[in-house]
Amino acid sequence: MSTLDAPHTPTFPPLMYGEAAADPVTHAQMRAIQGCDAGLVAYDLGQSTLQAAIVFAPDVTLAEAAVMLPLCAVGFQNALGALGPPETAVQLEWDGGIRLNAARCGRFGIHASTDNPTEVPDWMVIDLTLPLWPLSDAPGEHPEDTALYAEGCTDVQAPQLLESWSRHTLTWVRSWEDDGIKPLHEAWRGLAWQIGEDVTVLGTTGTFLGVDENFGLLLRDADGATQLIPLTRLLETTP
Repeated sequence: MSTLDAPHTPTFPPLMYGEAAADPVTHAQMRAIQGCDAGLVAYDLGQSTLQAAIVFAPDVTLAEAAVMLPLCAVGFQNALGALGPPETAVQLEWDGGIRLNAARCGRFGIHASTDNPTEVPDWMVIDLTLPLWPLSDAPGEHPEDTALYAEGCTDVQAPQLLESWSRHTLTWVRSWEDDGIKPLHEAWRGLAWQIGEDVTVLGTTGTFLGVDENFGLLLRDADGATQLIPLTRLLETTP
């Protein structure tokens, strides 16, 4: 039976709840603006793409709350690691990109009620877009891009991956609240893509040294100076 043949309505852990939506990102943002409870997971289990968005209600400033982006990404790696073949390598780009066996495979986005790093947002939304099937049947047409089922993960059903992602993400939120950011730093660093290499991010090129305490990107430029790009620079437009 195909991974997409059997209907399955996702179930979510306590404190999280799901709502199917044709456009999960917009749906989550609009529900957040309307004052929905945190923990909403809007999702669309399409034939070729999994899309989902989680609503958060931060009680810290945007600069600190933006850590939800790498936190959700680590939760995703944990989820796919638990469900997929053991040889599948999942790595995380600082700006939200996902690498599956070194090829690009979806990404995370971040949205909030404010773009002021010193303000406490009324809400924050982290979204996930994950291609399940390749863009084209022609091998080599998009050599840098891949999809979940093209990488040997055909036994990973999208609803189960969504459920697992929500559970692992909630576990990391609790860890962040109880133990601080250090465990998340350690987990993320072991998954980070291209640390120590030259990268170009948001128009800035340099050697990727790592991240600061709030996961701001540290780049060393050609002159040896270190530049900091905060996570808040990744905020996307809010309706």
